Formats: sequence, C-alpha cells, structure tokens
Amino acid sequence: MLLSLPRIYKIGIVSVISIVIFSFALFYYIQTVTENNVQSNLITEQINRQRAASTSLSQHIGSDLTLVMTVLDGLTSSGYIQAGDINSEKTNQLIQEKYKIIDDVIDKIFVLDKNDMVTSGLSQSSTDEYLGADFSQREWVKEAKRDLKPVFSKGFERHGIYTIYIGVPVINRDNNQYIGLIGATISTEKFFARYGNVHDINSQFLVIYDKNGTILAVGADTNLVGKNFFGTSVQNFIRHNEILNNLTGSLLKGHPNYGVYDYGRSERINTGQPILVQNTPTYFLQIVTPTKAIFSKISDTLFTERLKGYSLLVAVFASLGSLVIFLLKWNNTMEKEVIKRTNALNKTNIQMGIMSKQLRKSNLSLQNANEQLRQHDKIQKEFINMAAHELRTPIQPILGLADVLRDYVTDSHQSKLLDVIMRNAKRLQRLSCDILDVSKIESSLLKISKSKIDLNEKIKTVINDVENGYDDRNNSNVKIIFEPKETIIVYADKDRIYQVLSNLLNNAIKFTKNGTVTINTSIANGNNNANNDKEAVVTIMDTGSGITPETMQKLFSKFVTTSSHGTGLGLFISKGIIEAHGGRIWAENNSNGVGSSFSFSLPFT
Repeated sequence: MLLSLPRIYKIGIVSVISIVIFSFALFYYIQTVTENNVQSNLITEQINRQRAASTSLSQHIGSDLTLVMTVLDGLTSSGYIQAGDINSEKTNQLIQEKYKIIDDVIDKIFVLDKNDMVTSGLSQSSTDEYLGADFSQREWVKEAKRDLKPVFSKGFERHGIYTIYIGVPVINRDNNQYIGLIGATISTEKFFARYGNVHDINSQFLVIYDKNGTILAVGADTNLVGKNFFGTSVQNFIRHNEILNNLTGSLLKGHPNYGVYDYGRSERINTGQPILVQNTPTYFLQIVTPTKAIFSKISDTLFTERLKGYSLLVAVFASLGSLVIFLLKWNNTMEKEVIKRTNALNKTNIQMGIMSKQLRKSNLSLQNANEQLRQHDKIQKEFINMAAHELRTPIQPILGLADVLRDYVTDSHQSKLLDVIMRNAKRLQRLSCDILDVSKIESSLLKISKSKIDLNEKIKTVINDVENGYDDRNNSNVKIIFEPKETIIVYADKDRIYQVLSNLLNNAIKFTKNGTVTINTSIANGNNNANNDKEAVVTIMDTGSGITPETMQKLFSKFVTTSSHGTGLGLFISKGIIEAHGGRIWAENNSNGVGSSFSFSLPFT
C-alpha cells in the first residue's frame, strides 16, 4: 500500500517518522543532561556538607580524647600519687572523682606501681579484673616507661572487643624518676559509635584509623576491625581501589581530603580529617556516604517527569499519525484537503499548547528540585548551629579542670600555662556564642527583650569593664574619653546593647596603638521612619589606622577583618542586633584623616 502512494505522501510519511525519532532522541538528551546536572549539584553540595561535618566531628572526638588525657595527667600531678601513695583510700577516692568526669568516654581507669603491677582501678561494672595484673610486658607500658611521655597503644583485642590503651607516666617532680602509671581503656567501636554509624554499610558510616592504618571502627564490615587498611584482607574487600588507597594514604599523612569512588558496592563519597589529640594527629576519620542514598531523594521525581514527558510526546505524535491517516483517506478535492489541513494545524497547535503547559510543569518540578537544594543549605546552617552548641560542651570541662588543677599546681610556669589554657578556652567560648548569634540573625530568630535603660550609664559600665581588664584585648596606651551632656533613656535589650558597645569599643582600642577613643551620645531626627521621630545616636571615634576602601565596602559582612586574631563576626552581629531594635549602624573615616568613627542609632520606643 505504501508503495502505491504518491511521491509527496511518501516524503511526508518519511518526514513524520524522522521527526518522531529526532524528537524522542532530543528529549532523551535534554532530560539526561538535566538529570546529570541535578545529580552533579547534589554531589557537590553533599561533599561541601560532608567536609564541614568531618571537620566538626574530628574536633569533637579530639576534644573528648584530650579531656581524657587532661584528667589522667591531672591525676599524675596530684599530691597523693606524687608522694608514692598510690593505693591509699584518699588516692582511690580521688580516682573515683576523676573517673566520673570521663566515665562516658572510657571503660576502665587503673593505676600501675613502679613495678608495673595494677594496684587499683575502676570500670563501668564497678570491678576491675586487672587488679594485681602484671603489665610490665605490654609494649605501650614499656614505651611510656622508657620515654616518660603519654602513650596511645597500637590496639589490643580482649574478649573479642578491640580496645586501645592510654597511659600517662607518673614522674616524680623532685628527681624526675618513674614511679608508676595512670592508664585507661577505650572500646573503639563503642566509643566511635557515639559520633556516627559504624555498623551499616547501606547508609552514611564512619571509618577510624590509627597512625599505622589499623582500622579501629568501620561501618562497612565489622570483620575488618583490627586489620590494617593496606593488608590483604582489607585490600581484597575494597578490590584494591586506587582512589580509596590514595585518599587513605594521604589522610594517614595528616592531609584532609575528599573523593568519589566505586569499588563494586555502589558509588561513594569519602571525606577524611585527622583527629588531633593535644594538637597531635593521633587518629584519622573518614565519613563515607553512598551516592544512591542521596539520589534516592529525587529519583522518583525525575522518573515521574521523564514518564510524563514521554507520554506527552507519544500523545502528540499519535495525534499526528492519526492526522496523516485521516488526510490520506480524504484527499478527494483540494478544498477539502485545505480545510482538513487547516483543522489538523489547529489541533496541532492545541497539542503544542498542552505540551507547553506540561513543559512548564516540568520546569516547576526542576524548581522544586532547586528548593530541595535550598533546604539542604538550610540543613547545613542548622548543622553549623548544632556544631556551635556542641563546641560549647567541652569548653566548660576544660575551664573546670583547669581551675581544679590550680589547687595542685605550685610552679609559677605551670600556673602561667593554666592561665593560657583558661584564656583561650574563654576565647573559644566567646567564639561559639558569636557563631550562635550569627545563626540566629541569619535565621531571623534573634530575640530582643526590651526594657527601660539609661544609655549613658550603660556606656559607663562598658568603659569600666574594659579599663579594669575584663576583656583581654585591652590596650593601656589608649585613653577613653566620655563626657555625657544629658540623660538619654531608651527602650532596648540591655545585654545586647552592652554586646554592641563592647564590640565597637574593643575594635576602636584594638586598632589604636596610641591615642584616644572618644564616645559621644546625642539625640537626632530619625532618617528611616515616616514620622521623622527622634532617635538616640552613639558615636565611637578613634585615632587609629582608619578603614581601607576595600574593607569599607563589606565592613558589616561576615568574616571581614583586618586583625590577625579576630573572627570578623563582631560587626555583623552588632548590625543584626541594632537592626532588630529598628535602628541603623554605619561607619566612616574621620574628616581629619586620622582614625575612624562607628555610629548607631536607637529609636526611643
């Protein structure tokens, strides 16, 4: 039948078939490129989030292990143990007190005498099977005794549980002689399970190594625990994957890294980070995420949209095929042919309108996918907020333990070291509070509790705190001048306004090596309200180095600082606080070319 048709119809049929094939091929190509772009963006976002998580998690683990080391080291410096009285009731009572601080991290704590015999100890079961045991042949004991330094064991399997030992030698402060050892044990899988999955290969899991590449915990297969990563068993498991080998080798050298690989058990994203214990890389962390766990969130949506697109194309071309058959049967006259072609064209336009609507729906689905990416960004910010809270958790034990150590330390040099620890711990505490404030400002969750305050008295309080050294950035070479002319009462959050004043005053002092910082208060007409109501204005003018044009453009943004020890969050937080009060904050260089001025306004109501 096809061969008997006129040539023009044969050309038309071949053209239609060609268009159908080309359209399906083009649609498949566009759909594939779109899906690949979405998946690529998801992997990039996951890598960024996972690298941040690796850094936070390694810091958290390192902080807990450092706390253990600090407690053990504190025991070695106690008066009872230094006197050689390692088995008295007072010594045992002291050990019990210290054990309560770290019993959620370690399994056992025990004491060895100078002959390496266990004289006392505690465990979570309240009894210690080590009591009376001879540890003199343990390699980690020999190392601690020989080098007189804290030691992490190379690992030891006891009753099927892979365990590491931490030993801190007790050294007589008078003659520098070894008189015993304070030790602790940690079950690796139990310990590292506190921070993430170490049992399920089908979801995101953790891998932990020691310095020799021995696996201490792994979610891929618990049978790999205690085996060396570069040994035969592990290499056969990962099928000698070159990418994973390079990532792990680089990580064990102390280099954070990331990569994507597949050794036959689905594609995975791997991010690595060293775990620092007392600023020394001691263990090494990898977070591993199967990409299918990420793609599963959008795979159903992509499949549905692909199915809709193909269904639409099939419907359109089925209509075109019906139209061609219809035209072949009704070709009696040119007039009818023209009429029918016109009708067919109208129908085609309708179908194309439907197709356009479906494509708009497809675009909406892609917008939804982008919204999911924004939600991932929101989750990342929530994670930063959580990490800031977690960062605050180990700070108080550090401050508390340092304060406890003051009672045992008489050496002036050690006292200065404790002062350094406490000063930096307080600085870390302020940093965690700043991170929380930034998170609240960005999430519009910053709460203001207004009350009636005397603005001049609040400024005097801040000046008094700075001059009396309550802030470690005080500069004695700078004179602070404040001569209020009239009482100014505003309704504001007194603690938040104190925070803004303290930030601006400390900044002015920090960038003024020698000179003066002058504070002025005044009442002015408001610039940002329709009624032109009055507002209070505070100006802090220094004689320092001024603000560069590059810095001025982004002065109140996050992480903008020219100081070697600042975080660049203070001005961003101050801006958020003032704007939450309905005020404004600005800065400018002084007209005489010396120093700069920072000002902010507060409405009276």
